[in-house]
Amino acid sequence: MKKIMQQIQRIMQMEEILSKTQQVIDELSPLLEKYHQLQAKISVLSKYYQSDEWKEDFADDEQGKLPATLKRGVLSEDAVWNVLQDEQHLKQQLIDIINFQAA
Repeated sequence: MKKIMQQIQRIMQMEEILSKTQQVIDELSPLLEKYHQLQAKISVLSKYYQSDEWKEDFADDEQGKLPATLKRGVLSEDAVWNVLQDEQHLKQQLIDIINFQAA
């Protein structure tokens, strides 16, 4: 009887892991696809942020040459820097997950 109870407990535990794993995969898979499709645009943003064009746009904004109604988060040094750093951190997390599975 003890063996049966251990089996039942083990099976229930594995069933819970299976269910949670499937749920996370179902949630994560479309997000990873969106992230993958965004890679080229992230590269464009990074290049822009490091370019003379960004410096010119920033200076013109500081001088009030751009419309006051223009959304300008991209001209915030911190906003772009933080997004690019967050994106690098995400990549490292993905690498760590892959490396954990390989070990």
